[in-house]
Amino acid sequence: MDVRALLKDAGLAAFVAFMLALPMIGFQTVDVSGGHGITVVTRFGDVAITVALVLVGRIALGLLDNTSWRLPILLVSAAIAIGMPFVKNPYPVITNLSVMAAAVIAIRATWLYFGLSAVVERDEGNRLGDAAAFVGRWFGPVFVIFAVIFPFLPTTSRYLLDLGILVLTYVMLGWGLNVVVGLAGLLDLGYVAFYAVGAYSYAIIAHEFGWSFWACLPLAGLFAAFFGVILGFPVLRLRGDYLAIVTLGFGEIIRIVLLNWSSFSGGPNGISGVPRPSFLGMPFTANPPEGTTSFHQFFGLDFSPEHRIVFLYYLILALALVTNSFTLRIRKLPIGRAWEALREDEIACRALGINPTNTKLTAFAIGAMFAGFAGAFFATRQGFISPESFAFIESAVILAIVVLGGMGSQIGVVLAAVLLIGIPEFFRELAQYRMLAFGAAMVGIMIWRPRGLLAHRDPSIRLPEAAKAGADD
Repeated sequence: MDVRALLKDAGLAAFVAFMLALPMIGFQTVDVSGGHGITVVTRFGDVAITVALVLVGRIALGLLDNTSWRLPILLVSAAIAIGMPFVKNPYPVITNLSVMAAAVIAIRATWLYFGLSAVVERDEGNRLGDAAAFVGRWFGPVFVIFAVIFPFLPTTSRYLLDLGILVLTYVMLGWGLNVVVGLAGLLDLGYVAFYAVGAYSYAIIAHEFGWSFWACLPLAGLFAAFFGVILGFPVLRLRGDYLAIVTLGFGEIIRIVLLNWSSFSGGPNGISGVPRPSFLGMPFTANPPEGTTSFHQFFGLDFSPEHRIVFLYYLILALALVTNSFTLRIRKLPIGRAWEALREDEIACRALGINPTNTKLTAFAIGAMFAGFAGAFFATRQGFISPESFAFIESAVILAIVVLGGMGSQIGVVLAAVLLIGIPEFFRELAQYRMLAFGAAMVGIMIWRPRGLLAHRDPSIRLPEAAKAGADD
C-alpha cells in the first residue's frame, strides 16, 4: 500500500472540503435587534468537524482497496453508525455527521467485502432487477401486511404515522408519474400541476356544494385527467427537451393562475378550512353535530385525535395500493404495451400501426388522474392549500423519485421515496445540509447507477418459447 499517495489524496479531499465549507458553513448571517439589523456569526467548529470527517473518511475509503482492511473497517464504521446516536453529546451536529459518514463507509465496505459489484453487472437478465422482481413477487405481501399493522406496533408514534403518510403520498405520486415517464417515456416536468388541480378541485367543490370527500375524490381525478388531455394536445409532436420545456411551462401556468385568480382560488391566501374525511359518515370529532354519531362513539372508544391520523394513513395506503395494482395490470393490456413501444421507439411504434397521439393522451390522462387523487388526499389531510404547496420543486422531487428508483420499476419508486422523503426527516437538525446531501446523492446515482437503483425493464408480455423458436427458424 502506498501510504504517501493515500495521505496525499486524503489531504487534497480535505482541502477541497475546507474551501467549500468555509464560505457555506463557516459564516452565517443572523437577525439582531428585532429584525433591524444583521450580524455575521462564525461557525469554524462546524467547518473543522466537516474537514476532519472528510479526511478520515477518505483515508478509510482508500484503505478499502486493500482486501485485508475491508472487514475491520466494515465492523468499525457499522459500530459507529449504530452506536453513535446513543452516545451523549452536547453537539448534535457531530453525532449526525458522524453517523452519516460512517454509514456511507459501511455501505461501501459491505459492497466490496461481499463482492456485490458482480451482482449489478449488466448481463442478460440484470441480476439486480431480477432480484427486485423476486422480492416484489414473494415479499410484497409481507411488506403490505407490515404496512397494515404498522399503526398498532408498540414503537409507532404520532410522528412516525405522519412520516408514513408523507412517504406513501410520494409513493403514490411516483407511481402515477411512472406511467408517463417510466412506461411511456415522456419527460414530464409539470406533474405537480395535476396534483394542484386535484387538491383545488376537492377544496372548491367541498366548500361550494358541501359534498363529502368520497363524492369529490373521483371528480378530482376526473378534472386532473381532463387537464392531462389538455396538456397532451400541445405536446403530440414534441419529444425530449422540447417536451420537458412545454410540461414545465404548463405547471407554472397552473400555479400562476391559482396565484392570481383570487376570486376562484383564494390567490396567495389559499383555501382554508378544507373539510376532513369521515368514516362512513362518522366524523372524527369529540363533539359531533346533533343527530350524528362520531367514530369513537360508534365503536365505544375514548376520543383520541390519533384516530383521524390512523384513518388518513389507511386511506393513503389504500389509494397507493390501488394505484400500484392498476398500473401493474394496465401495463399488460394493449394500451400498456403501446406505452412501452412508444418509449422504446416512436417510429417503430407508428410502423406497428399504433397511434402515438392516442397513446400519449392516455398516458398523460391516467398519470394525471392518480395525481388528482393524491391532490385531493393532500387537501383533506392538510386542511389548507395554497399555490406555494405546488411549486416546481415538487415536480422535481417526484421526478427524482422515479429516476432514482429506476424508470418503470414499481419497487424502485418505493425505495427511492423512502430514501428521498423518509430518511431526511430523521436529520431535521441538519436542515441546512439536507439539500447539499440531496444533490450529492443524485450526483452519485448518476455516476454509478445512471438508469436508477433498480433499472430493470422486464417486458410486460413475453412470447412463448415455441413462438420464439419458430421466429428464430
